[in-house]
Amino acid sequence: MNNNQADSIVVSNVSSAIVTAAKGFAKRHKVITFSYVYGMSILCAIVLIGSGTKLTFDQQRQYNQIMNSIDLQAEYTAASKYHTSYANYYQSKGWFSCDAHCQHYKSIMDRRKSEWDEIKAEGNARMSDAKSVAGLFSEVGVTEVKDSFWDYFNSGKQFAKRQSWWDALFMGMRSMSRDESFIEYGLKMLMQVLINFSMGLIMALFIFIFGLWGIISSYQANPLTALFFFVSAASAAFAFVSTYLFAIYGAAAGGVVGVVKMAESNMRIEAARGGGGGARVRNGYVERNRNRPHYQ
Repeated sequence: MNNNQADSIVVSNVSSAIVTAAKGFAKRHKVITFSYVYGMSILCAIVLIGSGTKLTFDQQRQYNQIMNSIDLQAEYTAASKYHTSYANYYQSKGWFSCDAHCQHYKSIMDRRKSEWDEIKAEGNARMSDAKSVAGLFSEVGVTEVKDSFWDYFNSGKQFAKRQSWWDALFMGMRSMSRDESFIEYGLKMLMQVLINFSMGLIMALFIFIFGLWGIISSYQANPLTALFFFVSAASAAFAFVSTYLFAIYGAAAGGVVGVVKMAESNMRIEAARGGGGGARVRNGYVERNRNRPHYQ
């Protein structure tokens, strides 16, 4: 049996083991499997059909009319007054006390905060009315949910990249102090990168799902429609994040296998060049001929 046949047998055995493990996981965790399959079907529907239904002419007119009625300038003015009053209060208070002068600025700050909250509540109510005209499954609702997911998803990736950069720095310093080889450092760093991306994306997924109901409730949909949309959006997000992580794990495993195969090929080449020196390759390792005289 040559090396190519042996590699094919190993790959076939690994593929069979992965398929068997996937089938066993699907049978033991039916809810997770259903959520993943259902989420993938939702993603395929979004790709094929598009991002929500388009607004009719009347819906677009009513939506724009309500949105234009929101007084953004009043909200901006109220926010500026609050921040100014907060700065005055912060400058007047002590470390652990607040005298009469400080209490005066604190009362002004509380009043400005109440005014700002009232204006924001009125603006949010009008925005909710406009969203109810558009509908939860419209292009407005689907786009808002998609934008929210991508914001959290990109934040999770940025967290993983920043954490991996610091890990590379400190792990490199520890590796130099322990005289570790570059291969050992690379494998440890690869594992840490996979852990960082898993943590960042899973954290982003949970934060997105936690805030998803707030977006849905702002469209004033009936409970059944809202629940169906929530399950669909959460399943689609779960399926996308899971597939993304599976792709990263697969790419990392493929890279490690490729490096190992390259190392084995280099060992075989070195063994063939030094054939007169009594070296042979078995299972990827170079074995020296032990029948040589001790003085050779």
